[in-house]
Amino acid sequence: MNGLKILGLGCSMLAVIAMTSGCGSTVRKGIYSAYESVGVYKRDLLKKRVVAARDDQKEAGQQFKDALTRLKEITKFEGGDLERTYTALKSDYEKSASKAETVHKRIRDVETVAQDLFAEWEKEIQQITTASLQSASRTQLSETKSRYEELHTALLRAEQTMDPVLRKFNDQVLFLKHNLNAQAIASLKGESANIQADITQLITEMNRSIAQADEFVKQMK
Repeated sequence: MNGLKILGLGCSMLAVIAMTSGCGSTVRKGIYSAYESVGVYKRDLLKKRVVAARDDQKEAGQQFKDALTRLKEITKFEGGDLERTYTALKSDYEKSASKAETVHKRIRDVETVAQDLFAEWEKEIQQITTASLQSASRTQLSETKSRYEELHTALLRAEQTMDPVLRKFNDQVLFLKHNLNAQAIASLKGESANIQADITQLITEMNRSIAQADEFVKQMK
């Protein structure tokens, strides 16, 4: 029963802390305190957020793969229901944009807890009076920061490739909306090839970020 209570509190706190990641440190301190009362510390929260970011990147990557398939189908369009073709492409764009927004938020969540964790860790090191223990803790902090920076770099690289892809994707959706005819689709073939290449690169970057997240979580254990 206690385990269920802790799980319930953990789930509710995760939702709250995600919504307040951009708020002041006082608000976050209260949330962290609530977590610590059930034995969940910033290190645990960072791991949870990295896992959440990884999982959402996987979902976003799959959605972009679906969009890539749709774009390839459209460039081979040789007749049929143009309205349905446009509607399907528009739906893929909207789903991709939604997944991308979730990934943006997840990365900000990771950054918030990481910054708070490292600040707390640095402060607490100063309270250790045994020189050997202080040195060991500082080494551990340095190693954890180094692994985090590798992960953070991969997350940002993947994140930064999403918006340009979405802008080009939206351009194609709007162009088709204004020109629902076979000639319009034919004229998009060149641009479609470019965005297909961009999506492929995006998926590659996401896979790298996902691999970094897996490694980081493994090391955190």
